[in-house]
Amino acid sequence: MKLSQFINSHSAEIIAEWESFARTQLPAADGMSDLALRNHAGHILKAIALNIDTEQDVERQYLKSRGQASEPESSQSAAAVHGSLRHASGFTLLQLTAEYRALRATVMRLWLPRNSQSGDATTNDIVRFNEAIDQALAESVVTYSGRVAHTRDLFLAILGHDLRGPLATMAVAGELLQRPDLADDRRLDVGAKVDRNARLMRAIIDDLLGFARVQLGSTIPVKPAPGDLREICETAIESSNAVYPDCSFLFSAKGDLTGSFDSIRLHQLVTNLLLNAAQYRAKDSQVAVIGEGDADLLTIRVHNQGKKIPEESLEAIFTPLAQLAKDAQEDPRPKTSLGLGLFIAREIASAHGGTITVRSNDEEGTEFRVLLPRTVRH
Repeated sequence: MKLSQFINSHSAEIIAEWESFARTQLPAADGMSDLALRNHAGHILKAIALNIDTEQDVERQYLKSRGQASEPESSQSAAAVHGSLRHASGFTLLQLTAEYRALRATVMRLWLPRNSQSGDATTNDIVRFNEAIDQALAESVVTYSGRVAHTRDLFLAILGHDLRGPLATMAVAGELLQRPDLADDRRLDVGAKVDRNARLMRAIIDDLLGFARVQLGSTIPVKPAPGDLREICETAIESSNAVYPDCSFLFSAKGDLTGSFDSIRLHQLVTNLLLNAAQYRAKDSQVAVIGEGDADLLTIRVHNQGKKIPEESLEAIFTPLAQLAKDAQEDPRPKTSLGLGLFIAREIASAHGGTITVRSNDEEGTEFRVLLPRTVRH
């Protein structure tokens, strides 16, 4: 059987192996749906089969070997879209290329034992197949790299924007505080604004440091010590209330909330969840924080009423720079728009051996649930 015919007739078997391999690419593939793991595999296989059967002369084969024979609309090909989506899902470039390496090996392993062609025909099919795989890989890498460059530029632009706002407020406050005729009540108000913007800047910088550590291939370090989750939630509410003074935070606790964990990191985790909830809550609504403890687990739940998070956004919400669309009418409330808060929260939960999940609907609002072992061992 010709290789192109085999690919078309056995695509389901090949795609199943593609999905199985993609699931091993952690942590990017952790929690991804079967559909997301398969992505555009079927369309990529069809394009590869078509490429094998397409007539080409010696000159075109030579140009393809040098990467100089791009196909029309290759930027919109299934492989190109695949590269962009894998970037959005948090796959590294090495994981992306590993998928194609595994695909190449899978097709050869499944086809060769069933191949009954003559030697020259088999050799030609293998050559054309490798050319097609390399072309698909190149298209995926090009769009992936383009997304990386875009993300980097966007990251720098947003960072400059987010830090400029608090800095400008603090600069104006500094000028006001130097006025000898400034009333005492006005001075207290200005001081509160300085404190609020300083806390916001510190939250941004803390998230940046955590993000940089993860990008450099390390995990967020944790130093377990005896602590009380109740105190952590209360101080996180205090910090969040300083940034969002008009938001009401309600805390409730059930069971024993003591354990062994990194209190500083968990404070950062809870604060990030609270700031996110306050940012996206419905106007004049409250943010609820619930701490629960049982024999082995500690649970933190952060709930807010607001617009439903779209189903397609739930998988990407913990990705750096991922942001949810807000209402057209913007409000002046301070917010961190780098999209790092939830990413850092997930990394901190993971470093403790825990998990963080989210559910959202129009009736009940949005709730983030963190599950942590009561005792973290390192």
